[in-house]
Amino acid sequence: MNLKTGIFSGSFNPIHIGHLALANYLCEFAELDEIWFMVSPHNPLKEEGNLLADHKRLELVELAIEGYPRFHASDFEFQLPRPSYTVHTLEKLKESYPEREFHLIIGSDNWSLFSLWKDSEQIITGTPILIYPRPGFSIDEKQLPEGVSLVSAPLLDVSSTFIREAISTGKDIRYFLPPAVYKMIVSEGLYK
Repeated sequence: MNLKTGIFSGSFNPIHIGHLALANYLCEFAELDEIWFMVSPHNPLKEEGNLLADHKRLELVELAIEGYPRFHASDFEFQLPRPSYTVHTLEKLKESYPEREFHLIIGSDNWSLFSLWKDSEQIITGTPILIYPRPGFSIDEKQLPEGVSLVSAPLLDVSSTFIREAISTGKDIRYFLPPAVYKMIVSEGLYK
């Protein structure tokens, strides 16, 4: 039997309790065997701004998920040609790990733009997609194509942008982050 592996891609700049609670929910209630946190490399076409270096964000993900065996931090996309497109990542994952059945995890905000993604139809027909709710982006389940499903995960309105802005203004937001992640951000003066 193939392992059902959820691919949760993002910049994770930084990873926070919203990401972890969602992934935990998907493992326990959406019948995924494991979740790979696919840290997206910096897109050279985009403004870097306050995006931490790829390996620093990966390190924060590793700290955040330590001790939960169903979570895995992945730098898979770091090795792929840039810019990285989801369709190419999924093709390479399937080649590299034929014993796994990959499921793409995206927010309802991304689903509303999904038709603009490179080869979106190929993704839909080739990979099961799990959509989680995001504030302000409701979805009519009856309109979803086969292989695409809405998960009724709790709505946690926490964003990495909020975290970075709060830290940059000196707010103590330790309970929005896993303790090891908060400790590293403070000790290294990240996002200041």
